[in-house]
Amino acid sequence: MPDVLKKTFYEFDTTHVARALLGTCLVHDSPEGRCVGRIVETEAYLSLDDPASHAHRGKTARNAAMFGPAGHAYIYFIYGMHCCFNVVTAAQDRGEAVLIRALEPLHGLELMQQRRKTTLLKNLCSGPGKLVQALGLTRAQNGCSLLSGALTIHDRARFGGSEPFDIDVSPRIGISAAADLPLRFSIRGSRFVSR
Repeated sequence: MPDVLKKTFYEFDTTHVARALLGTCLVHDSPEGRCVGRIVETEAYLSLDDPASHAHRGKTARNAAMFGPAGHAYIYFIYGMHCCFNVVTAAQDRGEAVLIRALEPLHGLELMQQRRKTTLLKNLCSGPGKLVQALGLTRAQNGCSLLSGALTIHDRARFGGSEPFDIDVSPRIGISAAADLPLRFSIRGSRFVSR
């Protein structure tokens, strides 16, 4: 599809990509149906110089997808409870990614509600574990391309989201190392931001 973000979009500086992803739309076409959410909150995770990043200590079996080509998914299991979805950025082998923290649900709401076992729109995708569950993502998609196929990210205009917005910048959430770095970005005023 012409509106799917290209690899070159993801190859820039990770902080820039984290900001640029705001307003774009994450689409998952699963066997159960299509779910779409507008990205309203992201966090940048840098390479070896970022102690909060999974890449900080180098490449391992767990974080290998993070060192792959830009425009691929990095999905990992955390706290023994849920998965988190990240977009691999920058040059291959650099080990950088953007965590998608929250979405504004747009399409496939009934399916998202079934998966999340809630009818509260605000509670469907307002956190990294919630959005993964709502969209039906699993570790099976770890390393998959976001450039084509069942899991893609589309430009802002694709689902009627071309209106301008302001961006809030703040420290990342839920980490202890490098917690003061201003690498969390969100659409100002969105009621779907995680917290």
